[in-house]
Amino acid sequence: MKTILSVRGLSKSFGAIHAVQNCRFSIDQGSITGLIGPNGAGKTTVFNVLTGLLHADSGTLELCGENITAWPAYKRAQAGLARTFQMIRIFPNLTVLENLKVALKDNKQGFRHIFVNQKKLQRRLDAEAKELLKRVHLEDHAHLLAGELSYGQQKLLEILRTVAMNPKVILLDEPAAGINRTLLQTIIKLIYELQKEGKTIIVIEHDMGFIMEICEKIIVMNFGKEIAEGTPEEIQKNPQVLEAYLGQTHA
Repeated sequence: MKTILSVRGLSKSFGAIHAVQNCRFSIDQGSITGLIGPNGAGKTTVFNVLTGLLHADSGTLELCGENITAWPAYKRAQAGLARTFQMIRIFPNLTVLENLKVALKDNKQGFRHIFVNQKKLQRRLDAEAKELLKRVHLEDHAHLLAGELSYGQQKLLEILRTVAMNPKVILLDEPAAGINRTLLQTIIKLIYELQKEGKTIIVIEHDMGFIMEICEKIIVMNFGKEIAEGTPEEIQKNPQVLEAYLGQTHA
């Protein structure tokens, strides 16, 4: 398969704390990949560096074969990297529909909007946003303030905002945490649909059942380094992984 995202020699420190140390992995286009590890393993720091919220101390990042290491966050987003956060980041005082319209690609045309029929554009953006909401059964909540949604529904909305950007790679930071089984199944269904549409998904998650169900490949980190990589079956039997999670090796 074709590599869409490549990480080589990635390191990031905060003073004496080496959050990520010489991390190396590649992500295949159209794949669903899990990034797991104990608390403090460096997973979210990797996401922050990949998306440009933090700059790497060293290493190289490539997206679709292009070196993006020095690119700012907005340029990486424009190139096709979109993400969610552990702590939900939506606009609580905007409606659910408005949250999606902000992210839609056609809503970012700068001065070209001067020459566009605004009423026609807004109708089209409304229609696109409503179609996205239908995918996760939130269409009846379109005109609620986003802050009035349940926690799980807010997570769904944040995932939809990444989809609205029409990215190549979607990075999900703990999408299953704190939500009920019904909404979790909605997220799983959406992830599979996105994969069929050609999107590449990378998931940080502590829910091992969720990870083992949806991921084709899993990368395991501990103390800022990747310690294992393989299929779910291989990872479950890997002694280094068992030691990292359980503090002891199993025969």
